[in-house]
Amino acid sequence: MPSPRRGSLFVISAPSGSGKTTLVKRLLRRTSELEFSISYTTRAVRGQEQDGFDYHFISEGEFERRIANDEFLEWARVHGNYYGTSRKATDSIRDAGRDVLLDVDVQGAEQVTTKEPDAISLFVLPPSYEVLEQRLRGRKLDSDEVIRQRLIGARREVGHINRYDYVIINDSLERASHELECIVRAARIRPHLLKERLAPIVRSFEELPEGDSSE
Repeated sequence: MPSPRRGSLFVISAPSGSGKTTLVKRLLRRTSELEFSISYTTRAVRGQEQDGFDYHFISEGEFERRIANDEFLEWARVHGNYYGTSRKATDSIRDAGRDVLLDVDVQGAEQVTTKEPDAISLFVLPPSYEVLEQRLRGRKLDSDEVIRQRLIGARREVGHINRYDYVIINDSLERASHELECIVRAARIRPHLLKERLAPIVRSFEELPEGDSSE
């Protein structure tokens, strides 16, 4: 029985309010053999969050020990709390032949693609600054100051789009969702991932008797 292909690593980033979370949920529902990476954090549990489902909640000391041991593909300290992606967990998913999706900011994406050059990076872009602001205000979740900070962050993040392999403009949820799914499916048929399936087919062409051709 052929060994499974090594899964692909997808990294997705977007400004807050771009619709990334909705796109990711749709992708996970519609695409088999794809897992969402659960991050580690030192912040406290909020509301109905569950350890091992929403995040892996660990102490600051444990997180720093893992940093020292280079156990994270990427990590950052945000508003006084650590967040990071486990290298071991990601490798385990990929080695089992399943793809893994990381939802990280632009700094995290840069860390991941530096350590894993075969990672496929995607950026979700709102149709305009004005639309993004409308979406953030329409959610009625944040204060004016928080929205202002999110918009400042969005301007910085959009400046990184040329570092990504793909950019999805989320001006139509259906189209953006379809494009995201197509990227994931196309990545699975790259030649280096199909070596064992391709080998006998290529060999059948190489083993043709001399002079035998369908031309």
